Amino acid sequence: MSYEIVGIAILWTFLFGYLIVASIDFGAGFFSFYSVLTGHQNKIHNIIQRYLSPVWEVTNVFLIFFVVGLNGFFPDAAYYYGTALLVPGSIAIVLLAIRGVYYAYNTYGHSGKNNIAYMALYGATGLLIPAALSTVLAISEGGIIEENSTGVYLRWGQLLINPYTWAVIILALVSVLYISAMFLSYYAKRAGDQIAFEIVRGYALLWSGPTIVASLLAFFQINRQNPEHFANMLSIAWMFVASFICFMGAVYLVWQRRHLGTSFILVMLQFAFAWYGYGRSHLPYVLYPYINVHGGFTNAAMAYALITAFIAGLLVLVPSLILILRLFLFDAKYVRGQAGKKG
Repeated sequence: MSYEIVGIAILWTFLFGYLIVASIDFGAGFFSFYSVLTGHQNKIHNIIQRYLSPVWEVTNVFLIFFVVGLNGFFPDAAYYYGTALLVPGSIAIVLLAIRGVYYAYNTYGHSGKNNIAYMALYGATGLLIPAALSTVLAISEGGIIEENSTGVYLRWGQLLINPYTWAVIILALVSVLYISAMFLSYYAKRAGDQIAFEIVRGYALLWSGPTIVASLLAFFQINRQNPEHFANMLSIAWMFVASFICFMGAVYLVWQRRHLGTSFILVMLQFAFAWYGYGRSHLPYVLYPYINVHGGFTNAAMAYALITAFIAGLLVLVPSLILILRLFLFDAKYVRGQAGKKG
């Protein structure tokens, strides 16, 4: 296997990790705010906070690894994406900063804990961040970034009126809510909180339909945006069929209120098949038609060093997350809100 394939596979894996962990985080933030509006705050807020408290500080590590790796493996990415994504990237950074400030005050202070304005900002960033970041997928299909004698620029009009852009944004929004609700259903059930479980289970079932509809919409919009990519996707259609089967299994188990841990594993497999199928069919391009994994890849010595470093990073990051899960999220007392209590 060539350095190019190994490098892009590592980057795609980091981005997949961010997709899952950040989706749970972003969706939980929105549901936390929504619970205030609907009067369910006392029923599900504690479950959400018990998840967020130990996890929020490590969520963006996956994204940082991906950004650093993208520019390291593909030096041209900084030139093309860096210039074109200056505005949407800056928006995403500002929103992440706002979210981080809320986390800090909520975790270590008390001033913003019950403030509806802070909660509204927190909930809004849970949807606006994935919307901003998802535009990268639309841009990567080509036709939106243009290069001329003066440099690279983003065709804002084409980006904003492009149906594929909005299909991707809608898919990102509903997927965040679906993934988060499916995980929170499992987490609430494990905590033995039946009231919270029934509420978030309803959210999971509610957003399952829009998720599959948005997936189909984005799938067929690729044909209009990039027929070459669409043809590649059809050649590995089995991956997307497997994704749909996992989706059906996950929703069925939540509907039946059984095996919710298995249900969330199926959710991860659902998005893994779709994510890696999309990425595989996107090859050899990282950005149509300017960057591909062969012509735009770094030199062999740099590639070897980066691959070694990123594999080492995975070997540190994954066990760290498992440790957090074991010590906090899946600790018998912590998951039931009994940490620090006697007996």
